[in-house]
Amino acid sequence: MRRLLALVLMVTCCAAGWRSAGAPYAFSFPRDHGSHPNYRLEWWYFTGHLLANDGHRYGFELTIFRVGIAPGAPTPRPEQSRWRDGEIFPAHFALSDDTDGRFSYAERLVRPALGDAGAARYGLDVHAGDWSIRGIDPIRLQARTRAQGVTLRLRSLKPAAVHGRNGISRKGSCASCASHYYSLTRLVGDGSVRVGAHRRVVRALVWMDHEFGSDELEPNVVGWDWFAFQLADGREVMLYHLRRRDGTFIPASSGSMVARDGSVRRLRAADFSIVPTGSWRSPHSRALYPSGWIVRVPLAALAVRVVPRLRDQELASRGVSYWEGDVCLEPLSTAASDRAAGDACTAGQGYVELTGYAGEVPR
Repeated sequence: MRRLLALVLMVTCCAAGWRSAGAPYAFSFPRDHGSHPNYRLEWWYFTGHLLANDGHRYGFELTIFRVGIAPGAPTPRPEQSRWRDGEIFPAHFALSDDTDGRFSYAERLVRPALGDAGAARYGLDVHAGDWSIRGIDPIRLQARTRAQGVTLRLRSLKPAAVHGRNGISRKGSCASCASHYYSLTRLVGDGSVRVGAHRRVVRALVWMDHEFGSDELEPNVVGWDWFAFQLADGREVMLYHLRRRDGTFIPASSGSMVARDGSVRRLRAADFSIVPTGSWRSPHSRALYPSGWIVRVPLAALAVRVVPRLRDQELASRGVSYWEGDVCLEPLSTAASDRAAGDACTAGQGYVELTGYAGEVPR
């Protein structure tokens, strides 16, 4: 549901000419893996867990956003300058070195002029400079900087999981406070990670989100806590709390449970609980984030302790700082001595995103 926070172009209502995501939407694949230029905001988001042959562990995030500047076709007319763009492509890339305890990230904003960025309207083909996500079987993902890089080939073990009802993922009580949102919840594959001059071959377990819309959250929402879990038993769970200024959550908070066969069950706010167990203060933004949680989803017979692999996974971006990091899932029955003994993650793995703690989501 996310990543809007980095885009300071957000507004509280739908600008004239942009399509609202408040109406029912029938997804069709592979078409809907592509761009939807009639909507103002869109993003393709990948997070994953990477394991090298020598046991070295990493987490990564790659998100490419598409932000519409003016409604209509993004391609300039022949009489217009090639530098006159109808959309821009911000992107974030983060790498968590879980074994060595290091976290780093990079961000960029690329204009599509001269082919430097773009997204196909049919199928998965999006890039921002040399950061790219292409294909569907396999998906070829690449992001690199001078300091680090990730290259992966991925295939999905399950069909797309559509969130919400009738293709609408609600983000508030207003009719247009919504998006169209689906996930590929269990992508597997292989590739490589480079840190400096050192390269490791890795196996990958990855989650993809693709979301698009034009309107934003309801006015009293300041941020969100979002969780995506890939359980060891082959299921997946996505949950989000939309947070008010007073710390309570709005009724539109919701989630999805994906069964082993790929079927999706919608979760309401009353169907789950997320209780922080600790906190962490960022040395970068001075924001105080929750750190560690107990999550219960009785409908899924799920009760886990959620432990960040690294406490400092904050992206102190040029937009708004937020925390986005890989986490380990442990059964609540796991003793503290067992948790300290090793990196078991016996219940599964996941990613958590926390926004609005270093300042309200921009509007």
